[in-house]
Order: sequence, then C-alpha cells, then structure tokens
Amino acid sequence: MPARAAEKPANVIVLLGDDHRWDALGCMGNPVVQTPELDRLAGDGVMFENHFTTTPICCASRASIMLGEYAGGHKIYDFATPLSPAQESRTYWKQLKTAGYHIGFIGKFGVGDKMPQDSFDMWKGFPGQGFYFPQGPNGPHLNHIMRDQANEFLRNAPAGKPFCLSVSFKAPHVQDEDPRQYLPSQDTEARYSHVTTIPPPRGAGAGDINRFPIAFHRSENRRRWGVRFATPELYQASMKGYYRLVTGIDDVVGAMRGTLRDLGLAGNTVIVYSADHGIFNGEHGFAGKWYGHEESLRIPLIVYDPRVPAPMRGKRSRAMTLNIDLHPTVMDLAGIPSASHPHGRSLAPYLKNPDGAGRALYFFEHHFPSSGWIPSSEGIRTRRWKYIRYTDVAAPYEELYDLRDNRSETANLIASAEHRREREALTRYCTVWKQALAAWRADAEWSDPVSEADLQRDGLT
Repeated sequence: MPARAAEKPANVIVLLGDDHRWDALGCMGNPVVQTPELDRLAGDGVMFENHFTTTPICCASRASIMLGEYAGGHKIYDFATPLSPAQESRTYWKQLKTAGYHIGFIGKFGVGDKMPQDSFDMWKGFPGQGFYFPQGPNGPHLNHIMRDQANEFLRNAPAGKPFCLSVSFKAPHVQDEDPRQYLPSQDTEARYSHVTTIPPPRGAGAGDINRFPIAFHRSENRRRWGVRFATPELYQASMKGYYRLVTGIDDVVGAMRGTLRDLGLAGNTVIVYSADHGIFNGEHGFAGKWYGHEESLRIPLIVYDPRVPAPMRGKRSRAMTLNIDLHPTVMDLAGIPSASHPHGRSLAPYLKNPDGAGRALYFFEHHFPSSGWIPSSEGIRTRRWKYIRYTDVAAPYEELYDLRDNRSETANLIASAEHRREREALTRYCTVWKQALAAWRADAEWSDPVSEADLQRDGLT
C-alpha cells in the first residue's frame, strides 16, 4: 500500500522489544501484563496473531529485520559480525535515508561490534546488551532515557523531510550480569503491587525436559531455567520482573504517541511494534530462546497506519508472517521502491484485507557458534506441522509436532511410523530450503523453494 505520488510521504517508527513473546500483551489475552498503550495501538491498527522470527537470537534476527533476509542469506550468526557496507546499503533505514528521509536510531543495535553511527542523522544506539541503569542504581531507567531520546528526535526532526525512527529496546531482556535478572523501573514496580500470584506456564511443564537428550540438560537454556524458575518463588519474581519491563515499553509507546499528537504528526506517522524473538518462561524446563518451539519463535506484531480508513482499523490477521517481512513492509508503507531483493513480503495489503491467507510454511534456523552450550538447530513450520533437527548435539535429535492436536509441543512424533510421510517431507523441505539460501546472492530475486502446492502434493495441509 505505497503512498501515491501526490501524498506527503509517511513518517515511520519501528519499535522492537527484546525477548518479548507474542502472548505477553493484554490484547493477546494475557490477564496479568499491563499494556494499555500497545493494546490501544492494536485497536487502531492491525494485530498479526501469528508472527514469527526466523532465527531466535538477537544478532541474527535484528539483521534479518533490517535487511528482510533469512540468516542463511546474510550469514550474521554471532555478535561480532557487523553489517558489511553492501548489506548496510540494503537496510530499510539506509534506503529510506537515500530516498530523503531523516533517520534516527535509539537503543540496542544488536548487530556486530562496530556501530554505524555515522549513517544516522541522530544516533543514540549502543553495542552489546546495555544496562537498565547506565548512570548507576540511583540514575534514570533505560526505558525512561530512551523515551526522552525518542521525544527529542520527534521534536527536532526537520519539518521539510519525512523521518524514520528505529527504537530498539533492551526490555524485557534480563540483565545478564545481575543476579536479580529482571530490573524494572520503580514506577512499574508499583503498578504490579496488587499482583500476588502469576499462574504457571500454560504450555509444557518443567518436567518435559526429561525427554530431551543430555545435551539439553547441560545447555545454557537449562542453566538459565535454574536461575529464573527453579523454585515457585523464583518463578513469581522472574515473571513479575518480565511483565514490569514490558509495561515499561508500553509507557514509552504512550509517551511517543502523545508527542506525535502534540506536534501534529500523528495523522501521517506509521508505527510498527514487534520483537526480535520470544523466550521460554519455564516451558519445557527452559529459560532462554534459541530453539524452534513456539515460545521462542512466536512474537508480537502490530502495524498502525493512520492513513487507513477508520472502519478498517482494529482488525486481526491470522496470516503466518515473519520478521523478514518488516523490511519490505516499511519500504512499502513509505512508498519507496526497494533497491534490494528481500526474502520477506510486504504486509501492507493486510492493513486493508487482514483475512489474507499468508504463507503456508517457512524455514527457521539457529546456528550461533557456541560449541554445544546452545545446540544449533533448523526446521520447518507449516500451519499444522513443525519439524526441528539439531545439528551439533552428541546424538542426532529431531522433533515432529502436530500443532493442530498438540499446541504445547510435548508429543514428539518423530519415531511414529504413522507419521513417516510427514517426517520425510518436512526433512526434505528443510534441506532444500537450506541449500537454496546457501546458493542465494543478494542481487538475485528470491522465491521460497517450497510452496503450498508442495504441501498439498505431500498431504501436509
């Protein structure tokens, strides 16, 4: 839905949480977390209920969001590898700057050990994880600092140019270096004072770890479970901290929207809210991300475009969408033809027709070089089936789930003779997709190597 030539180009704000899973929103049915501003944003725009990351780790996923490319295409799997000059030219923010946009970045950049501050008109980014109290324990919270920086950008943006602002939160990620893990601001502490007990996870219980090979018991995911969820008291403290940090993001969204209204910019500013990946909050006995289960892969996506007629707003889309779709979506909503060939697809048409079917399947991968403490994996998810294989554990391990009958992903069907057809087809799709990404070049058009027609042929619909 690109802007017509006679229209003023839209401003674009891209908001990104860290570890924010899809169900940690009031508008997604969570009865505990307080997200009134994000709920309102969803009510004004379109809520994408089945949005996923293609790689559940921040460095790879954030590169995928910036470029619209699978990790197998951009090859950024670790925290040290920066965007190459050619890759930077393909990012949504650099293409918008080339088209005349005033661009800014605030928060956790997350890609590489070299920051591209010279590429932005306003740079308030930082490398690594960052700190919730960067000025010391009595100083302002990072969410508040980023709120003020965002409002500064909005107030100082030149009147004669459209702008694109990327705000990349640390929240609700833990503070890895702190034994308390979650460090929310004092004002969000107070708003959860009435919450006494947070229900246990609705998915697989902690005992589900016992069916996994020993490598998983020794993994970083399991170690973090011990720090955050090993006792009922730890679970309550961790979940309350997690939700408070989500509410801190929500406050920033509300403040930014207020500033847009005050400046008369609200009517022409597109807002996108999503995350880099989800997180296990104790399910399966895990506490990180990285694996191909729903808790790790599934994330929020809200797209608000004030130019869409009011009767079309407040809709929900059940289409399966991906983090790699954000790049072409931003370019489309800005009305700027992309100079690159992203793997993703623009979601702009769903703002007027949220009932579109969307993709039928996709490939996910995680190959962070960890020497086994985060087992590498890859797989395929369709609307019904999920196949996961691990590539560096001591013994080969695979998972196969029928998501229609087993949403919690506890009944592994990989050894079931009854499901041999599904296993063989999904294994083949995974290999074909991986090979296609290995052969892809940035100057070539991309089409998914497996289609819905293949699913129909193989009886997997």
